[in-house]
Amino acid sequence: MENQSVICIKNKGYEASLEARKIYEAIPDPKAENHQQIRVIDESGEDYLFPKELFVTVVLSKPVEEAIFKEA
Repeated sequence: MENQSVICIKNKGYEASLEARKIYEAIPDPKAENHQQIRVIDESGEDYLFPKELFVTVVLSKPVEEAIFKEA
């Protein structure tokens, strides 16, 4: 299972960690999904669990994904 791209659609209560309308990288976590959560690499660069309802999954082309998530 590989990482997904997700867009934050709302960040209420998580303003310091997430920006609304921003694309994030999500890491597969079946246990979290069973609890309606998603593991996302947030603004700190670390992965944390957030309510799944804050995001929608998007499919990006490989070149776009690489440009967005490449190591700086």
